[in-house]
Amino acid sequence: MSEQTTPIDLYFWMTPNGFKASIMLEELGVPYNVHKINIGEGEQFAPEFLKISPNNRIPAIVDPEGPDGAPISIFESGAILKYLAQKFNKFYPSETRAPVKVDEWINWQIGGLGPMVGQLAHFARFAKEKVPYAIERYHTETKRLYGVLDRQLEGQDYMAGDFSIADIATIGWIKGYEMQEIDISDYPNVGKWIERMLARPGVQRGFAAGQ
Repeated sequence: MSEQTTPIDLYFWMTPNGFKASIMLEELGVPYNVHKINIGEGEQFAPEFLKISPNNRIPAIVDPEGPDGAPISIFESGAILKYLAQKFNKFYPSETRAPVKVDEWINWQIGGLGPMVGQLAHFARFAKEKVPYAIERYHTETKRLYGVLDRQLEGQDYMAGDFSIADIATIGWIKGYEMQEIDISDYPNVGKWIERMLARPGVQRGFAAGQ
């Protein structure tokens, strides 16, 4: 396992995607510095940040101790999680089949849960005009995805078996279930998983980042 002597720079705002990176760094126990990028003020479009994150999105990191000792910048939350997991050899298994399962659930979150919950939040809470069709569509799909996760968690503590970057990627999108008008009693395995995740000190510290 690598050791980090110089802090990693985390470019961050308090969003579900931002918390993926802060939780990962806290769970790893490596030193890092937080640089807030206020997305409400448009700071993600600053030319300096564009050099680090070409897609103008948080989170992004700069690791001064990257491959071969040279600095490296990484954008996109999934790429950040996998880079850190492989660098520090934690939360991403090395066995032949197990990494496939983690990759499946990382992609499930990035391609499914995150976008659907994000669209639901936009149309239900932030859109200037309420569009019932859109709200119903995204709420229905969000509930379906909760059901998928509930079935996956049957008989196991974490999404891919052992605690992994799949769980880290997902908790920020799930813990706000009440605002998503989700009755968590309909998804008991997800409810227990939320409690399990929020009891982890690293997760708690990750959610406190930037405060």
